[in-house]
Amino acid sequence: MRARLLVFPIKGRNWCFIRSIDRSTSESQSSQSPTTFKQLWKNVSSSSPKATAANVELCVDFVANKMNKAWSGLEKAPPGSFKNKIHGVGLSLLSRVKPSEIFLKSIPKQLTGVEVVFPSSLNARLVRRRLRHIAMRGSIVHKNYFYGSVTLLPVTSAFAVLPLPNVPFFWILFRTYSHWRALKGSEKLLQLVSDSSKTHHENESEEKSSDSSDPPLVMEASEELERLVGDGDDVSKCRLKDICKVFDLETSDVLKYQQQKNY
Repeated sequence: MRARLLVFPIKGRNWCFIRSIDRSTSESQSSQSPTTFKQLWKNVSSSSPKATAANVELCVDFVANKMNKAWSGLEKAPPGSFKNKIHGVGLSLLSRVKPSEIFLKSIPKQLTGVEVVFPSSLNARLVRRRLRHIAMRGSIVHKNYFYGSVTLLPVTSAFAVLPLPNVPFFWILFRTYSHWRALKGSEKLLQLVSDSSKTHHENESEEKSSDSSDPPLVMEASEELERLVGDGDDVSKCRLKDICKVFDLETSDVLKYQQQKNY
């Protein structure tokens, strides 16, 4: 399983890191995850005792699917209703999630390689260094936030005695899941980038023909992206939307990079 990543400057040292949309992969992953608790129990009980990590992944995917269905129900609520107001509060909270976290969450553990597309005027080593930096920083930051969110779960669960939806608990539960996914994505991205640098030095010392196996990291300088980005000093909103159309990106996630401070 491979993915295409785009890396380009938006304003000064503020760079955009984002993965191209892969609808076929997301659909296949959602179809493989269990939809009921009975299916989840069957899959967990039938697996080998050593497959602890796989069972944890299965349970996390099951909870994530349940949260997504609940969120879809709030989204379809009639305007002015209580569920619609909760949905508005959720959108306000989601707008505060950093785009770097969204990017790291998009890196699954099944990934075997990435194709990094960047403007042709940039140095490939600089782009790879920035990728390594965001992966290393993400592994530290999201590990701390993950443990912090876990400790808050018992506290927010106490609000269940109130006759209202326990919004704080579900928000902390979502943040726990989000930070865990971002942590795993950071570790996987760092592994791919590190493996790339190791295999690069090995191939220089030992001349081997490895046409059958794809490298974990492929750097591709794009003239098209260079034309759209320009000098990268201050990319306009219209140009960012054009980049999203050409390279099949999520527009809302890209625009978040324009609004945040230098990362």
